[in-house]
Amino acid sequence: MANEDAPVAINARGMKCPWPALRAARAMRDAREIVIEADDPIAGAELAALAAQNGWDFSAMGQDRYRLNHPASAQEYRKI
Repeated sequence: MANEDAPVAINARGMKCPWPALRAARAMRDAREIVIEADDPIAGAELAALAAQNGWDFSAMGQDRYRLNHPASAQEYRKI
């Protein structure tokens, strides 16, 4: 049984922007939180801009790892 509170993991290594941001945006349609690995040098800036544009929280978790999540409660995130 999957844990609904666990972030969705996305591997976007080897993909050039805008693909990591596109994968993140698509995943955030249904997920409350994602962790994405992306090694394109501009991926962090692209993901931060995507999060800011959509009102999501963004954080860098280390080299090439980023977390995006909806700031609303778990039950409200699908209404955003």
